[in-house]
Amino acid sequence: MTTTNPAKDRITTLKKQYDRLKNGKESLLNIIDEAELSESVYNSNAIENSTLTLKETEKILLEMEISRDVSLREVFEAKNLARVMEYVRIKFKSKEVSKKLILLLHTMLITNINDAIAGRFRAVGEYVRVGTHIGTPPEHIDRLIEELLATYTSNHIKYFLDKITQFHLEFETIHPFVDGNGRIGRILINYQLYRHGFPGIIIRDKDKKKYYESFDVYRDNKNTKPMEQIFVRALMESLHKRITYLNGDTIITLTDHAKKLEKPAPVLLNAARRQTIPAFREKNVWKIGESFQTWS
Repeated sequence: MTTTNPAKDRITTLKKQYDRLKNGKESLLNIIDEAELSESVYNSNAIENSTLTLKETEKILLEMEISRDVSLREVFEAKNLARVMEYVRIKFKSKEVSKKLILLLHTMLITNINDAIAGRFRAVGEYVRVGTHIGTPPEHIDRLIEELLATYTSNHIKYFLDKITQFHLEFETIHPFVDGNGRIGRILINYQLYRHGFPGIIIRDKDKKKYYESFDVYRDNKNTKPMEQIFVRALMESLHKRITYLNGDTIITLTDHAKKLEKPAPVLLNAARRQTIPAFREKNVWKIGESFQTWS
């Protein structure tokens, strides 16, 4: 399966707007990325069953005390993931994704959590399971990762988002690490998007069920469409957010905007989820530019 032509056309249109508006406003984009960091960390860790709330994640990243005892592991998971996300946002221009880079990112992610497995693929005898899926046997990991990287970097015809989707599905199917596979996989999505000139995306914990089901569909019949839909909508949302800020629009909640337009809030929320209107989430609250009036 491939991304539909209407979706490609919409992404192309949004990308042109984004590229036109961002000139001279790199500092604003950096501020948006920095403000979004705790949300990105929270969601990626929550998908992996971290008990930290978004507010607790924010406080940990700001070196503030939180009101309950949490495990040292969860503190390091938040801090390490934030450090890796910041690293790829700054370093993406310097190199294409590679095995060396993947292992470096894993070292940064797992250090002080489990140093014995940091920065290396699973060794002989180390097996992992996600639900009913058992990761690739350790003796095949190195070869399959090399093949995956070669396929990704050598294919200059396939649509960029389809390439990234396929890479993510295969990477998580291989599950090369003892721990940290999901978080590294989602970091690599953004690294690849950055290299194509796009902002990063957030895979939301609220979408965890659909996200995991997308892997099952792929492993059962190689159908990439469910994951492609998640990526398309997440990328549109990321672009809509940045375009709204770059335009200098006043940002209000979607609920307030529904009242202003005298539209039922559920109608706008449904359109927001489908990304047929330029809405986006901040701290799990749907927002939109006040100037928006109609949608297709």
